[in-house]
Amino acid sequence: MSRPTLSRTPVIILSGIAMVAIGFCFSLVAPVIDGELLDMIWSGPAAEARLAEMDADARTAHFWTTLIIDTAYPLAYGAFLAGLAARFAPQRFATLAMIPAFLIVLLDLAENTVQMIALQDAGNYLWLKTYLTPAKFGMFAFAVLLAGVLGLVALARFALRNR
Repeated sequence: MSRPTLSRTPVIILSGIAMVAIGFCFSLVAPVIDGELLDMIWSGPAAEARLAEMDADARTAHFWTTLIIDTAYPLAYGAFLAGLAARFAPQRFATLAMIPAFLIVLLDLAENTVQMIALQDAGNYLWLKTYLTPAKFGMFAFAVLLAGVLGLVALARFALRNR
């Protein structure tokens, strides 16, 4: 049984670089929307208040940011975290170790969909952010912790084996 493709060193490096590069793009957009991105707001009512503050240009810029940048971002950090977890987990658990990272991607894309619908005035489901955003950040923290713990365990095993 071979390791998942995401656990290969070149894939981890490329997804890590993509994650940092895409993350930097958010800083370029913040001045255009004149405030906080909806992604960083944890509750539906607070997201609705932020949305009400935006003019048409800010909404359009935020929509395209969410569609392009914030769709690519979870794919990059999801691949990075899944790859690290799979790389450091024992081989028989590699696929299982990737599940939290995949769940983050699904939660982030669901949150993005809710936001894009609201930004286009096609309906208001921002109340779902009260559940999606904390779940996304909680799963992100868990995936980072899992990859970190698995990395430390792998490092300890390596050190003990090469004593």
